[in-house]
Amino acid sequence: MPSASVNQRVRPRQLAFALDHAVSFAREDFLEGPSNAAALGFVERWPDWPSRVMLLVGPEASGKSHLAAIWAEAAGARFAAAKSLDSTLLPAALVTGALVVEDLAPGAFDERAMFHLLNLVREEEAFVLITARSAPAGWDSLRIPDLASRLRALPVIELLAPDDVLLRALIVKLFSDRQLVVEESLVAYLATRIERSLAGARAAVEALDQEALRQHRPVTRTLAAELFREP
Repeated sequence: MPSASVNQRVRPRQLAFALDHAVSFAREDFLEGPSNAAALGFVERWPDWPSRVMLLVGPEASGKSHLAAIWAEAAGARFAAAKSLDSTLLPAALVTGALVVEDLAPGAFDERAMFHLLNLVREEEAFVLITARSAPAGWDSLRIPDLASRLRALPVIELLAPDDVLLRALIVKLFSDRQLVVEESLVAYLATRIERSLAGARAAVEALDQEALRQHRPVTRTLAAELFREP
């Protein structure tokens, strides 16, 4: 989605309803920066991958789901939650030859099902993209030694914290997703005071939007200064 102008003020809205805000996972809505350029490049180079199974690793709300959706669109992949992996359902999950396994975490998935999946991928010559918050190299809770060695050997695509330019672009986009156009001064103020992550930006934007609705005020730097005033 095109970036919104940040030189206009938003009009105040009257009622503070808790509304869902649509998030687009289309390629054109992915904001690229130094922190995610390598990961995006890897995803877009498919099927020219060094392995049929790749790990996409990054902190919460770092863009893993968006990148996985971009790849799934290109590869025709289905999605499966790591915690719901079931050996009996894996052949159906791989029917298109590509699968996204989301949110792999130590102690939170069926190890036998994952081991079966890795074997099935090799037999079917399929592709799998696994998302996780950390790489298996640091996990010491895996109980199946062969699975542990195979997971730790998988190539890892890492997402890093956004730089200042990308963080500001993320803030603008998050406001735009809420149909809010904000001033550059507000964006700059937030960028220096929130956690440098999509999760931090999302929390700040939501808090400001809700406070503006509660007080029947526009979203401005003044409101942000009141809301995020240091104790």
